[in-house]
Formats: sequence, C-alpha cells, structure tokens
Amino acid sequence: MKLIGMLDSPYVRRAAISAKRLGIALEHRSVSVFRHFEQFQQINPVVKAPTLVLDDGEVLMDSTLIIDYLEILAGNSLMPVEPGQRLRALRLIGLALAASEKSVQLYYERNLRPEEIQFEPWVQRVEGQLKAAYSALERELEKQPLETDGSIAQDGITLAVAWSFTNLVVPDQVSAAQFPRIAAFTKYAEGLEVFVSTPID
Repeated sequence: MKLIGMLDSPYVRRAAISAKRLGIALEHRSVSVFRHFEQFQQINPVVKAPTLVLDDGEVLMDSTLIIDYLEILAGNSLMPVEPGQRLRALRLIGLALAASEKSVQLYYERNLRPEEIQFEPWVQRVEGQLKAAYSALERELEKQPLETDGSIAQDGITLAVAWSFTNLVVPDQVSAAQFPRIAAFTKYAEGLEVFVSTPID
C-alpha cells in the first residue's frame, strides 16, 4: 500500500505515524498537492492528502478514515475501549484536528491569498479559534496528563503532530510558555522512534 502526501501535512504525518504504531508498512510517496498537482490528480482526482492507495488500486482518503481502515487490517486499535476513556481521547483528537485545520487556514491566508484581499476580521476569528483549541487541550492535560511511558496512542499522536505543525507554519500564534503541557508532551512524542523516523518534510 502507498501513502501519498507530504509529511509537512499534519494529516499525512498523523496517518504515517499511526501506521507505524500499528505495525503496518506503507510505501510513502512525497507528492505535493501544490507543486505536483497534476501528478497527484492522476493518483486521486480529488487531490486530497493523505491518500492511501491499496494494493488493488482502490483509493481511500482522509486521515481519520485511513487510520480506521489500518486498525481493521492490524486487528488492533490506538484508541481506548472503555467509554469514558474513549470519550476523552475523542475530545482531545477533535481539538487537535481543529488546531491543525485553523493552522492550515492561517497559513493559506498568509501565503496563498494576496495581501490586498486578505480579510482581517476572518483572520482574527481563525486565530481565536486556534488559541481556543490549544487552550482547551492545555486544560485537558492539566486535568489528566497523557502517558509518557514510552508508548503513544491516537490522542497523543494527533496532539503532538498538530503542535509541531502549528509551530512550523504559524509559530507566532503559540508558545511553550502559553501551553507548557502541550509543548512538553510534544517534546516527549517527537523523541519516540515512530516520530523520529517520520520527520516533517
């Protein structure tokens, strides 16, 4: 199976790291939705990263759906089974994915839209949403820290990937001083082999 997309995408990196945690070997192809649009379009006409190309040529997209499928193949899950713990994990994942989404929106606005047509009220709204997502995550970790026992589950993967991505593309929006628990957990996660072997492009 082939995973298509650049690892500077939090969604591609999340899927790649999850596959490694599940023990599933994927061939990674670094194809950009911007620089290699036509090449990506030949693989997946929707041009959405990540794209998973199965051995029979079937195409699956969206990191959450790809991870769901990989868990079925592995016969294992990166999510807790107990309802209360699963609810918390889903809450953390939702917040981290929101932070990724808002970071992407700010990056696109700053780098793809001409400055003269950027809409400042919308930018301020997205910046507020980004800070709200990380503030909520910081409070969650204050109430109950994530495990740092040498392993990592899906909530931790998604949180750390999001934080690293935000610091890559809009570093002015966050700081370790603002969100010390998130920053500390991400430092732990980025030291794990599954992260080290899956660096941001």
